[in-house]
Amino acid sequence: MTTHTGAPGRREETHSSGWLVFAAVIMVFSGIMTLLAGISAIAEDDVFLATRNYVYELDLTGWGWIHLILGILVALTGAAVYKGATWARVVGVGLAGLSMIANFMWLPYTPWWALLIIAIDALVIWGLCVAPRPTRH
Repeated sequence: MTTHTGAPGRREETHSSGWLVFAAVIMVFSGIMTLLAGISAIAEDDVFLATRNYVYELDLTGWGWIHLILGILVALTGAAVYKGATWARVVGVGLAGLSMIANFMWLPYTPWWALLIIAIDALVIWGLCVAPRPTRH
């Protein structure tokens, strides 16, 4: 927890920490990138490679909509975490977990990008969980 000294001999505690700010910024970044990947998949861009006989096979447009909606939710929740909303930390952990699952299923289409987002989501969950709880005055 960060402490600031205002008057001599007096300490004030804030609700922010480095991990919380890190998680919020990375959530916004990850959400925007997931949103852009969703838009690209909906537009049926030639960037994606469709793999046959994949267990979690879904139409590319379907995956695009999933990523678009998930990206919007993650980015908005990241902004709420940055503003200090306590509810957003819990929702952020859940959304980062859903993003990890969605990107695991997205592996055949963009393997390196999906692995990168899974790693980023793991860091987001870590940051949201290890940040200190806000104190009430």
